[in-house]
Amino acid sequence: MSAGAERPAEPVVARPASTVLLLRDGPDGRLQVFLQRRVTGMAFGGGMTVFPGGGVDRTDLDDPAPWSGPAPRWWADRLGTEPTVAAGFVRAAVRETFEESGVLLASRPDGTPVDQGVLGEARADVVARTRTFGDVLAEAGLVLRADLLRLWARWITPVVQPRRYDTVFFTALVPDGQEADAHTTEAVEASWWSPSDALAAHRDKEIGLMRPTLAILTDIARHPDAASLRAAGPDGPIRPILPMVVGPGPRVLLPGDPGYDPDVAAGVVRTGGAR
Repeated sequence: MSAGAERPAEPVVARPASTVLLLRDGPDGRLQVFLQRRVTGMAFGGGMTVFPGGGVDRTDLDDPAPWSGPAPRWWADRLGTEPTVAAGFVRAAVRETFEESGVLLASRPDGTPVDQGVLGEARADVVARTRTFGDVLAEAGLVLRADLLRLWARWITPVVQPRRYDTVFFTALVPDGQEADAHTTEAVEASWWSPSDALAAHRDKEIGLMRPTLAILTDIARHPDAASLRAAGPDGPIRPILPMVVGPGPRVLLPGDPGYDPDVAAGVVRTGGAR
């Protein structure tokens, strides 16, 4: 192999996933975001405090559920992927938010809000996989509201990790008349936090935050209320953030940090010396 030649390493393929920052204004008018502390011992992020979300399911890719809002091609252009994949990210975001918090980003075709109280059994069925999310929406005469989501960021788990996710982070305001809850087996508690309070709790080692959650909370903490944050979301394509893990420590470098190398972050191994 010639000097400077490169060969790709073989990291675990990152599984597509979606996460939603549910937003509201608290009693004092300040921005709040819904956070859950995951069950200790879970294969990924056990014990960490996170936004609701999870992996893209097969049914998210081929679900014919009625859709309202920007079409899959619109999302694909902003995510740099195929429309089917982009639609999977959006459907997973809405489904996982429903499963983990009870908040349903859907409505009647004419925009009439959902009566959240009548969907408890449907939520249990979706969690148990006895009915698909698309079937639940169709049977209830509802349409998925892609227009209630806005893109915020996209993070990919470092290549050195044995379990990896390619996660799209969305923001969404809790629809009027709905409430987020902690009725999920994946979390031991859930509540509304101001971003600054969550960051302070992390500094005091009261909660654990993974690097994407920490970075996003830091970004959104400068916004005084939900409307300000929603207006600040990117309008154009978003570039995935792939952290680079270096030792000792280890330390995590992000694009723009001194020493960050996109090839090393992507798992490309440089080989030197001619043979």
